[in-house]
Amino acid sequence: MKIFSGSSHPELAKKIADSIEVPLGKIDLKKFSNGETYARFLENVRGCDTFLIQSLYGPINDYLMELLIMVDAAKRSSAARITVVIPHYAYARQDWKAASREPITAKLLADLLSAAGADRIIALDLHSEQIQGFFNIPVDALTALMKFIRYTEELKLSSPIVLAPDAGSAKKSTKASLKLGVDLAIVNKHRPKHGDAEAVHLIGDVKGKDCVVFEDMIDTGGTIRAAAKTVKAAGANSVTVFATHGIFSKDALEKIEQSEIDRVIITDSIPQKGNGKLEVLDISDLLGKAIKRCHNNESISSLFE
Repeated sequence: MKIFSGSSHPELAKKIADSIEVPLGKIDLKKFSNGETYARFLENVRGCDTFLIQSLYGPINDYLMELLIMVDAAKRSSAARITVVIPHYAYARQDWKAASREPITAKLLADLLSAAGADRIIALDLHSEQIQGFFNIPVDALTALMKFIRYTEELKLSSPIVLAPDAGSAKKSTKASLKLGVDLAIVNKHRPKHGDAEAVHLIGDVKGKDCVVFEDMIDTGGTIRAAAKTVKAAGANSVTVFATHGIFSKDALEKIEQSEIDRVIITDSIPQKGNGKLEVLDISDLLGKAIKRCHNNESISSLFE
């Protein structure tokens, strides 16, 4: 087995490799003076089960192009199997045509990875489950939900209730409420424009309760801020938000600090440092176990059931 890291999140890749006691492979990644990306493996991968780790965020298109070039280099170097590990899968919200003459970019990204030569994908908390069907190669879709549920139990909240901040998160929230054995409340929201959200209706009794939200990502934070404002007005005691991917566009963190939210807990799928209301959980153990089981052709589903 060989594990290599792209340049987007080498710290996470190193922790993943260390967790399964596999040395991180050596690869030369650089940009030429004209901006073109270059990749070359500095050790043999011929006949090897090869894992390439790249989280897609920040300069997304640069990291994506680098990943595609890494896959192509591995393919042309006769790697036996190429598994692409994507802690955060970009363009996931562009998974359907919301208006005429729009692309479905999540599908395009799947096609690009397949065309480059990837044999398998390991991804963490995809924004929508149907993205798995965009690929014509196997996809192992991991989730951090059980890690979050265990952490919720450790918090020992006095009167927890799971809160779905919008109708779209009701399915995941229902699963979390059943795992925790607590009630579920739902906030319906109206979104006047991209990036904004206004909570308009609350279903469920949250008075005196400690609300716990489970999301796949936080971008601008508009949805969770609006939901927190709604439940606090309805008498909620506290609001704790779990999210796998902390994108935090523009001044999202600043607005969260000034909001009714009491605590935000994310994973390190995207590089972030904990401060103020923000806490970061290490996700390398889950990704490392998935890689090891994939290499050994073992079941991965037990990692998040």
